[in-house]
Amino acid sequence: MPADRPWTGQTGEVTVGSAISLFSGAGGLDLGIEAAGFTTIAAVEWDEDAADTMEKNAPEFFPGLQEVVRADLYQLATGAGEGVSTRDILRAGGLRGRERPDLLVGGPPCVAFSKSGFWLDWKRDGIDPAASLLQAYTKVLAEARPRHFILENVYALTFNNRASKPAFERLLREIEAAGYRFDWKVLNAADYGVPQARPRLFIVGARKRDKLPELPDATHHGNWERRKTGGGPLPHLTTGEVLADLITEPEAEEVIRGRWGHLLPEIPPGGNYLHYTAERGHPDPIFEWRSRYWSFLLKLDPNKPAPTIQAQPGPNVGPFHWDNRRLRVPELRRLFTFPDDFSFVGRRSSVQAQIGNSVPPLLAQHVACGVAASV
Repeated sequence: MPADRPWTGQTGEVTVGSAISLFSGAGGLDLGIEAAGFTTIAAVEWDEDAADTMEKNAPEFFPGLQEVVRADLYQLATGAGEGVSTRDILRAGGLRGRERPDLLVGGPPCVAFSKSGFWLDWKRDGIDPAASLLQAYTKVLAEARPRHFILENVYALTFNNRASKPAFERLLREIEAAGYRFDWKVLNAADYGVPQARPRLFIVGARKRDKLPELPDATHHGNWERRKTGGGPLPHLTTGEVLADLITEPEAEEVIRGRWGHLLPEIPPGGNYLHYTAERGHPDPIFEWRSRYWSFLLKLDPNKPAPTIQAQPGPNVGPFHWDNRRLRVPELRRLFTFPDDFSFVGRRSSVQAQIGNSVPPLLAQHVACGVAASV
């Protein structure tokens, strides 16, 4: 693994403070805050495989984790039914009475605001009930009263459209009403040493009497969607660099099936279905120009970071390896900066979803270090 892998070999001794994790998934965000010196003492995750993944890795990577609360936070957000409460979550971390965590972290699911889903009318109209999971986060924030918080989400939440704008403005109002100052910024993971161009929204904040954390400056630079990005001294880390020394075994699920899979070998590295268009000079065009989503038949370029890797790609949705196959789990781990010995629980499709939904640990570490510096 490259030298800038996120895990720093911490022993679990609390050097900065305790953390409560919401919507924890497989623990990508938690790996980052642990590397920055925080200790996750309780996590909340409803997906059984992801919860199992956190528990399986706890002895080595989350040594202070006391419990993974397997609960759906939707009920907490809406007040419908008897679900987990903030008090339950604090108690799961061993906090009693007036004890409070030093940090609250989490990335509420982004179904309603994902850029890849704006072609669906119900998403553009902002009527997806998962949007209320943002309110689950702000409810726990107001009731748990941590010193600092980190909230991560899709960058499309900041878009000026009828779905995102009202939700984003409401979110910021609720954070302020909970008694916190905050700052927010869209960070591209590739600008922070992650070999993947993955823009994400980060909001960091502090109680009004505490020091407001600073969001990190970029450490790397390069191109993203035809424009310069980053500004750090180092060039973007490429997929070729990261995967060069990785030895992997073939997987049964790596064969590309579906109606269009046989077209992939002709597409050059970094290309996609547009290779088969008249505009690209193909002698026997198959597709119309911009008739598919960008990731359709998309192939990795070993000389660039990977494009955003999705949690639930369709049968012909990439990025695929330049060897004309699906990416293997060890390769996905590397492209997200998970440690090589971090284990995932579940079937191949579940592991893809867990990794694809994760915050790259190295990006999380950069953000968490800024919070740790303000403690």
